Amino acid sequence: MSEPLTLGTAGHIDHGKTALIRALTGVDTDRLPQEHARGISIELGYAALTLPSGRRLSVIDVPGHERFVRTMVAGATGVDMFLMTVAADDGVMPQTREHAAVLRALEVRSGVVAITKSDLVEPELAMVEAGELLPGAEMVAVSARTGKGLEELLAALDLVAAEVRSRSNISWPVRLHVDRVFTIRGAGTVVTGTLWSGRIGRGDELELLPAGLRARVRGVQVHDQPLEHASAGQRVAVNLAGVGVSEVARGDVLVSPGSDQRPTYLIDAELELLPREPEHGERVQVHHGTRESPARLAWLGGRFWQLRLEQPLVASDGDRLVVRQIAPPDTLGGGRVLDPHPRKHGPSRELLVRLEALASGEAVPEAPRPEPASAQIETQPEPLSASALALERQLRDAGFEPPLDSELPSEELEALRAAGRAVRVSRNLHYHADALAEVRTRVVTLAEATGGSITLAALRDELGTSRKFAQALLEHFDSEKLTIRRGDEHVLRRTAKPALTSDRQHGR
Repeated sequence: MSEPLTLGTAGHIDHGKTALIRALTGVDTDRLPQEHARGISIELGYAALTLPSGRRLSVIDVPGHERFVRTMVAGATGVDMFLMTVAADDGVMPQTREHAAVLRALEVRSGVVAITKSDLVEPELAMVEAGELLPGAEMVAVSARTGKGLEELLAALDLVAAEVRSRSNISWPVRLHVDRVFTIRGAGTVVTGTLWSGRIGRGDELELLPAGLRARVRGVQVHDQPLEHASAGQRVAVNLAGVGVSEVARGDVLVSPGSDQRPTYLIDAELELLPREPEHGERVQVHHGTRESPARLAWLGGRFWQLRLEQPLVASDGDRLVVRQIAPPDTLGGGRVLDPHPRKHGPSRELLVRLEALASGEAVPEAPRPEPASAQIETQPEPLSASALALERQLRDAGFEPPLDSELPSEELEALRAAGRAVRVSRNLHYHADALAEVRTRVVTLAEATGGSITLAALRDELGTSRKFAQALLEHFDSEKLTIRRGDEHVLRRTAKPALTSDRQHGR
């Protein structure tokens, strides 16, 4: 049996990705009614592709519209090789370039370029453009409508697949990044994703992160075929017992219990960021697995950065990351995780030596120990200005009804965020960290006293505030997985702890 691999599509909208996969596999990966109505892919699609050698690939078909690049990244993070489509009548377009940048960031370098719609115009010009964008990639002119070039395309994919190393050869604990969650009558909760490492079999006990829930595997399928176990490199559907469908979401990770996998709010990484170098402290979107989180970039020297995340990621050293600009949305580049659980720090000579060693795979010096106060000048954040301290007093005095961001000085607010003294709760609302910690404690206490859940009206009355603030707070706690919304109630998750400090809560 050939080793499993996953193939991901890429390319601009309307360049024929889904039509080509349908012609190759017989499967229409556009499964949503709105996808058929609009004629574009919105969500990830899946199919199995059998190559001439008999080898079977798992195919992930991604959207090509610029509005769904984040969905494309979620699909691309688990692939071993790519199939880039470039329409002969259009050539290389903006999302062609951005998808190529995502593939580079994820270090997916093996693949084939299909010059689609080659029955409409001659494909030579599009081939030249594609060759400049993806030098060295095999190119095949095809037409999904007439069938031209499909056999040649399958043969080219077969040759590339033979050279790609399968993840099934790597002896690591289980890691499956969830990209779909649904329920089947009589079976319960089912999650799907690309199995990054390890093997999953019936009866296995797994842990769901970042919530920390335990689950048992009731069954495993690969492309609708039940198996005793599935190996890394495959698209896998896992039927879980012990967790409800509402307790799992895209971006969660199934791991082996007892492994060193755990959520993190801080990552030291080696990044290649093009076409521009971001500023120290710039807010970006970080993609890892099927999860994404806003983060602040802290420069550590050279090509090394610390990612200070607003939502937890479950990362290991060596994992690939994609970094995107928030507004206007664009891919800045990416890189790899060097230390998934560092302390919060700035640049220093000792740290730079350690990161260089991690990046080169050499023996790694111990993490820098705290130095005497007199030696820490270069690693400490700038002291807060008098105006920032005044803003902190204003936020603290505002308690549970802080002013909108538009009413606050942005520079001072950013300084408070960097110092961990202000926490973003919604798009235009920040709370003082102490006030938010108090609300969190009240939510847990009130929920435990009323059967494990809390309503918006109950929190509003508890805090003596308006509906607007209570709703923003509950949505924030839902996003942090303290609670989960079920109808009008927000149910306390089993892993919620009543006594978390604001610093620990936000990874500081």
